[in-house]
Amino acid sequence: MKITVMGLGYIGLPTAITLAEAGFEVCGFDVNKKTIETLQGGHIHIVEPGLQEAFEKAVAHGHLHFSEELGKSDVFYISVPTPFFKDENGSHKADLRFVESAGRMAGKVLEPSNLVILESTVPPHTSEMLARVLSEESGIPMNEIHVAHCPERVIPGNMMYELKNNDRIVGARTPEAAEMAASIYEKVLEKGVVHKTDDLTAEMCKLTENTFRDVNIAYANELSVICDKMGIDVFELIKLANCHPRVNILTPGVGVGGHCIAVDPWFIYEQFPAEAKVILAARERNENKPHFVADKVVAKMKKVTDTVGVLGLSYKPDVDDLRESPSIELCHILQEKGVKVIACEPFAKDTEVQNIPNVSFEEVLKADYLVITLGHTLFKENKDKIAEKPYFDCVGMME
Repeated sequence: MKITVMGLGYIGLPTAITLAEAGFEVCGFDVNKKTIETLQGGHIHIVEPGLQEAFEKAVAHGHLHFSEELGKSDVFYISVPTPFFKDENGSHKADLRFVESAGRMAGKVLEPSNLVILESTVPPHTSEMLARVLSEESGIPMNEIHVAHCPERVIPGNMMYELKNNDRIVGARTPEAAEMAASIYEKVLEKGVVHKTDDLTAEMCKLTENTFRDVNIAYANELSVICDKMGIDVFELIKLANCHPRVNILTPGVGVGGHCIAVDPWFIYEQFPAEAKVILAARERNENKPHFVADKVVAKMKKVTDTVGVLGLSYKPDVDDLRESPSIELCHILQEKGVKVIACEPFAKDTEVQNIPNVSFEEVLKADYLVITLGHTLFKENKDKIAEKPYFDCVGMME
């Protein structure tokens, strides 16, 4: 069976490698020429433990190759970004241009027996839109198009394990698509189980999972704001509360980032604004947290002219993913307040990230005041050096 993975980013590339490891013939396709050239040159372009080694092994065995041209295939995986944008009224809307574009490209080479698997996280009814687009481009009747939605369930830093061991949801528009998709994942999974359902339920399931986490993080972030007013150490409070056998409060931070948790709740709210009151409140709380932290930092600084060093710009520890990062948002807010900001993001290669100077760890320690936004291993291993400076700890790393 030949599988083509369309989109070789944080999800697409590990997925392609995992499929190749399972013995499938896999072609990785991406519209970014530089990405294809990098992969053809023997190097991956993202940071993920074990991925380079798995990549080299899959290529060496002849199961994985890459192309700038989309050809015929038995299965097409679509793993492209699904960001949101704000319309003229300031409402959050899903941007499905990449999904539609990928669908139209696949439709031009699609045959009736082919399967299209949408792995991107999407709003409800996107699989239906994809089937329509595929039908328009291929001429195959829409009710005969085999489309399955199988949303990824992995976390950066542990992808190669979770792709093989987490349960997978297969939501399909036809019984044939469900069986075809399930048979693929059953060859990939080692411990995980395949759960079959319809496409609409599968779309909502992924949004539900990430929105659950967003709401829980919002509770922790709200506690941190309340505890600040009371003079209570929120990290100690949560540690004590979690001694209860049925309580598991998450750790507060500078906000919520990443392409999933900070985005997916808006996909539900967009279609159900009258009902999704708790979801909206959680999103607003988490989006406001960088503003709260910025106000605290400015209040604690001895002089407005002091330099603030921000420790961490990615959205979570020990990854290079900067999407929707609340740490970057914090830096921009501080800059708007007239504060000179430098940052240390060891997983970013550039010396400047979105107009924020990105310096070495040794250099950031020269700042007058430090803000710890992430618990990167580098920072944890040097807590004694950080402790020598005035600092504001957003994540409880110094506890």
